[in-house]
Amino acid sequence: MIREPFLEGWTVGPKRGAFEAQDAATLAHVTLPHDALRDLPRSPDSPQGATSGYYPGGVFEYVREFDVPESWRDKTVVFEFEGVYRDAVVFVNGERAAHEGSGYAAFTVEADAFLRFGETNRLSVEARVHKDSRWYTGAGIHRPVHLVVADPVHVPLDGVRVTTPDIDDERAIVAVSTRVRNSTRHTRTTRLSWDVRDPAGRSVATGSSPVTVLPGEDVVARARLTVERPQLWSIDTPALYELHTALADEGDATPLDTDRTVFGIRSLQLDPVHGLRINGESVTLRGACVHHDNGPLGAVSIAAAEDRRVRLLKEAGFTAIRSSHNPAGRALLDACDRHGMVVMDELGDVWTRAKTAFDHSVRFADEWRADVEALVAKDVNHPSVILYSIGNEILEVASPHGAAWSRRLAEAVRALDDTRFVTNGINGIIANLERIADARAELAASDPNTLMAGLGAQMAAMNASELVTRTIEESAAVLDVVGFNYADSRYALDAELFPNRVIVGSETFPERIGALWPLVSALPHVIGDFTWTGWDYLGEAGIGRVDYVDAPSDAPTDTAGPYPYLFAESGDLDATGHRRTVSFFREIVYGLRTEPFLAVHRPQYYGRPTAVTPWSWDDTVASWSWDVPSGSPVVVDVYADADEVELQRDGDTVGVAPVGEAREFTARFDTVYVPGELTAIARRGGVEVGRTTLRSAAGEPGLVARAEAATIGAGLDDLAFVRISLEDAAGVVPCDGDVVVSVSVSGPGVLAGLGTGRARTEEPLSAASVTTYDGRALAIVRPTGAGEITVRVTAPGCRAVEARVRAGV
Repeated sequence: MIREPFLEGWTVGPKRGAFEAQDAATLAHVTLPHDALRDLPRSPDSPQGATSGYYPGGVFEYVREFDVPESWRDKTVVFEFEGVYRDAVVFVNGERAAHEGSGYAAFTVEADAFLRFGETNRLSVEARVHKDSRWYTGAGIHRPVHLVVADPVHVPLDGVRVTTPDIDDERAIVAVSTRVRNSTRHTRTTRLSWDVRDPAGRSVATGSSPVTVLPGEDVVARARLTVERPQLWSIDTPALYELHTALADEGDATPLDTDRTVFGIRSLQLDPVHGLRINGESVTLRGACVHHDNGPLGAVSIAAAEDRRVRLLKEAGFTAIRSSHNPAGRALLDACDRHGMVVMDELGDVWTRAKTAFDHSVRFADEWRADVEALVAKDVNHPSVILYSIGNEILEVASPHGAAWSRRLAEAVRALDDTRFVTNGINGIIANLERIADARAELAASDPNTLMAGLGAQMAAMNASELVTRTIEESAAVLDVVGFNYADSRYALDAELFPNRVIVGSETFPERIGALWPLVSALPHVIGDFTWTGWDYLGEAGIGRVDYVDAPSDAPTDTAGPYPYLFAESGDLDATGHRRTVSFFREIVYGLRTEPFLAVHRPQYYGRPTAVTPWSWDDTVASWSWDVPSGSPVVVDVYADADEVELQRDGDTVGVAPVGEAREFTARFDTVYVPGELTAIARRGGVEVGRTTLRSAAGEPGLVARAEAATIGAGLDDLAFVRISLEDAAGVVPCDGDVVVSVSVSGPGVLAGLGTGRARTEEPLSAASVTTYDGRALAIVRPTGAGEITVRVTAPGCRAVEARVRAGV
């Protein structure tokens, strides 16, 4: 089989009507994956509003011409699309060849009937997006495309499945099933050979079998291969094996087809006493919800970006991600396999009832089975995937018909893959919107003060109501793990009401982690917590922002941020991968960090009331370098797992504060800003357990550009990430002296994206210049070949700097 990337040589432009000529001026030459929305102008009048980050919608047409040799006449030619957003229609030489309604499901196009052999052929793809999602989806061919040229007798895509049903210290049974397709008019007897290779590349198990395939049929061949002394895949040791499959005619050593499948050997167990066990060890998931965009790159899945995101999330303390609210791309799952990141992969955000005007609910009843099949086919060999989520905050789960859909979907998943667990992100309030008045009345009768509390407290109280308990019971009963969104109030309650129920916090408020994690850790039937979100994302603009208001009585912040908000501003890591202060707070709560952490409230806003949402975190920065007069008042938070914290300024004690009064794991100080050193000393029982220091910048900061890696690959899956900052000689970054930086690239590379963590901005992500945010920016370069790439960064009043990366390792 020839399976090669089909990523270069494309054009994209707005789709024209049948009687309209294509305007060449509107066409752009692009390399896939590509987001057709990212570079379009944003507007406060966008009909999609804050949900899309104020981007427009549209219909886009991608075109690629390619030569088809005569030798392909006796081959099977397939185009594999990993994801096109959305409602994709594929044409080969002007003839409709395929349609895929989902924006995330992988699909194939069998091109044989449409090809013109010995000629140049034309492949075109139409994609549409218009008010069909609650977040930024991007548009177009946002995941890779492959061209597959195979013998008529071959192993079809996703035709190899590996499971490990029987494992002990001595050996593991690797159960292999391989599908063989015969698209000829004659019976063929073939031979399949399998070779298992360990993480070091050594052959550790082999097998073979003759396989007779009748014309026009698929057959499945199976083998049970024994691997001695297996290396197990786990969060801490993600050992990966490879299965090499070869298909040949019986008696002929020349292969008709080959396949390489990466897999892991691991076992899963689940019960309310031990929770989730991987390889017999109980695991509590430190989870992050993530959307599918990659910040400055837009909604594209490039392997290097996905690998970096998973690696940085893992370094920040997370051990699991939830692909919210759509199936993850293959590159993301590959990265999770490599780095030991557990995955909850999600089918979608809607079933039969719509949340937005043109969402997938229109087609769900007709296409759900194909969506489920695509999800499982993509995930089945990935050891990182342990949970299939059949939905998120589905509107109908509290109704009898919704319960029937729950059962239908769960059983369809199990019929395809019974080696993993099924969950659903249930929000009992969302599911009971039509009964919400009754729920509020019930709540008011039992606890009138709760209705005066914030949105988060109201959601917790209503999710624990008898109404929710009763209406979601059947939908919850069909699941292996009940996912609860913003319903930690049910954790202890359900241990009494439903003693066999296993729960996961499938979506939780970031500001609640200090109270949630001790609760999750203490309850064995709760297997983890997934914060909203681990990585900041485009769209749902400003949902986690902090507004400074004139008086405490001002109305709370609306969850939709006004234009020009672009990012949600709710991630532990911002859209460039820089860790926000909440990330270090979470690391301390998880018990992964003993050193305290200093988070300084911006002194220029001292005394100003704030309006926040439940997805907000304090507007704090780890900096003691501010452009305010010495002696200006400032609030300093110290995150610590301790009894008390002493704060020192230049060696003198400012004060001692208990931990836990302002917030769990937090000591708060009201002091003044004086340039110099600020030190926090954490103590438990009077004994120091850790200290940390912030220093003010000395002298004028200079421009710095650092490549995260000195060498990268030269393929289209590779990227170079260059961190840009303003620093003094000691590496201190002042955070309120931002400048406009400009980036140019020479050598075999192009600037693929440039951005910062600033959520409210009108600066396009495709521009060659950007204003730093808290002194930082990120440039992303895509290689175009092998050689040295030079990234030059300039800024007014600063000496130009360069970062060099060698592509082609």
